[in-house]
Amino acid sequence: MKLIRYFFVGGIAAVVDIGIFVIFAKVLGFNYLIVAAVGFTLATFVNYFLSVRHVFESGVRFRRAHEIGLVYLVSAIGLAINQTVLYIGIDRLGWEMILTKIVATGVVFVWNYTIRSRFVFKASTPIKDPACKSS
Repeated sequence: MKLIRYFFVGGIAAVVDIGIFVIFAKVLGFNYLIVAAVGFTLATFVNYFLSVRHVFESGVRFRRAHEIGLVYLVSAIGLAINQTVLYIGIDRLGWEMILTKIVATGVVFVWNYTIRSRFVFKASTPIKDPACKSS
């Protein structure tokens, strides 16, 4: 059930990410790698906000600030994956820009869910730290 909820949350974040990409890279012609980084960062914020409301329990394993830092660390790796797929797909393989962005988004979706669910928000092994508290 958690994966299904994350799929919807990720879908909303993907709409933000891909929407920004289409408007600024495809339509307005800005550099696609810069636009992808900005859109990805905004989508990460949307994803975190919705994830802690509808998918994961925030503050179970780590304090909120630490948790947010971990989410952005995981997302930074996701951004590197996103940028690599975009560069290879568009510049090296000549794929269409939006198709490549959709592929990159799918790959990063799998990365983000796997790492967030198994490490960042893993509720089955909460840390016994008195500073940890639920939001």
